[in-house]
Amino acid sequence: MNFLQNEQFNLNPTMNKVSIHKPRVLILYGSLRETSYSRLTAEEAGRILETMGAEVKFFNPKGMPLFDNSESVDHPKVIELRELVTWSEAQVWSSPELHGNMSGVMKNQIDWIPLSLGAVRPTQGKTLAVMQVTGGSQSFNAINNMRILGRWMRMLTIPNQSSVAKAYNEFTPEGLMKASPYRDRLVDVMEELMRFTYLTRDQSEVLLDRYSERRAGQPQLIAM
Repeated sequence: MNFLQNEQFNLNPTMNKVSIHKPRVLILYGSLRETSYSRLTAEEAGRILETMGAEVKFFNPKGMPLFDNSESVDHPKVIELRELVTWSEAQVWSSPELHGNMSGVMKNQIDWIPLSLGAVRPTQGKTLAVMQVTGGSQSFNAINNMRILGRWMRMLTIPNQSSVAKAYNEFTPEGLMKASPYRDRLVDVMEELMRFTYLTRDQSEVLLDRYSERRAGQPQLIAM
């Protein structure tokens, strides 16, 4: 390992910076339906997070253009999404399961989130919780695939997750989630997201510092 003998590895994080603002959480949901159970689950998660002390913002995907790589990059919805992603320290993704996967609406939003915006990495090192709803029996296909996307976006996807089966039975006419093990699990997931966010949000520089980039002499990208 002689090629590493002069390399300095900063492996021990320090706590010189301690943020005092509320954790900033962005919530995305994957349906445009007026009665959208992925949105209702997302809204329930938002209320839980606010109770726990987070600042929560939602992105409404209605009007979002289909991903075309760059032609629609100046569309107001694309700009709004990217600004919210940059603002966030944590995210929640909530999707229905359609044909054994996340919805196209969900995937389209994620496709519009780049790995880098100039010198800023809008997702890397940030925490992520994934959730799904189904109209039938419980499944985990959508959340498993969202985990793959979260890893690809270099996010810290928390171990816990939420999958709500027969979601049409789980909400009141007012859109509130009924008392059930599904709601208890949702509280568990949001609690874990908050803990991981507090643990990591001030350590982004350490988490994103890479040997290969230092070796190549590339300018360091920064997390926001």
